[in-house]
This record gives sequence, structure tokens and C-alpha cells, in this order.
Amino acid sequence: MQKSKAETSSENSGHVRVIKKYPNRRLYDTDTSSYITLAEVKLLVMDNEPFVVRDAKSNDDLTRSILLQIILEEESAGSPIFTEQVLANIIRFYGHAMQDFMGAYLEKNVQIFMGLQQKMTEQPNGLSPDAWKQFMNGQSPLMQGMMGTYLEQSTSAFTQMQEQMQKNSEQMLAALGLKR
Repeated sequence: MQKSKAETSSENSGHVRVIKKYPNRRLYDTDTSSYITLAEVKLLVMDNEPFVVRDAKSNDDLTRSILLQIILEEESAGSPIFTEQVLANIIRFYGHAMQDFMGAYLEKNVQIFMGLQQKMTEQPNGLSPDAWKQFMNGQSPLMQGMMGTYLEQSTSAFTQMQEQMQKNSEQMLAALGLKR
């Protein structure tokens, strides 16, 4: 049985909360000995609390499907993050030779963007509403600098992905007895 990322990453840091999913679709938090909702699971995510969702019968890891459920609910209500075009493009990568590379590229970019967000939240709280508006519209030198850094890191991640694809292609061709 393969461990989830939450289990693997928190082995060194301590406890991983286990949530069991029962056939009636209810979620049971083994830490609090109570049933919880998807909204409460979302709060665990927002609080960076490591957890894993397991099927109560088979013990299969259902964490990804629960996270996807939360995303679906968030996308259906309010302001979605993904446009129809973005979703269609993501679907097109499934089964494509670049699926693994695209997943790694998206993950790296989200990590870079989370770092950018962290830097933004570390800014002084004393900014006026006008200063925040300028900052968020990209007009402040700080925002321009951070976006420039983000774009550089994103470009670097894409370049690394391209290099890895080229390396894999060369290895595959060499294994088939073909050389570039």
C-alpha cells in the first residue's frame, strides 16, 4: 500500500490526522471521534494540517478524490479559479505523453505562486487602501518585482521540464537503437 504525500511529508514532523470515509459518504475524523463535513476538511487544508482520507472498508487512500470534491464545490460556488478553456486544456493532457511533465510543471508553478503569496502577506499591515489597490493592480515596485521573480521562476521550471523531456526522448531513442 502506497503512502500519501501527507503521510510521507509529515513522518518527520509528527502526527497525520486520519479521516475515514464510510459507504454512506460520511467522513469520520479519528482524532476528534466525530463526523465532519467537507467544509471542515477544507479548513484542515487551509490550516496546513496534514491528513489522509481512507476508505473505512478497504483502507484505500481517498485523499485526492476528497480534495477534488472540495475544488469542485469551490468552482461551482462563487468565483471559479479555472476558466472552461483552462479545464479543457488540462483534460487534453490526460493520456498524453506530456501528462507527467504537465503535472510537475503545474505543481512547481503553484509552489512558486504560494511563495509569492507568502511574501505578500509578510508586508506591513499599515498600508492604506490606495496603496493596497496599487499593489494588487501591479503598479507598486514591490509587486512588479515579485511578479518578475515569479515569471523568471516559472520560465525556469518550464525550461527544466523541456530539458527533462529532451533527455527522456534521447534515452528512449537510444534504447531503440536510434540516435539523434
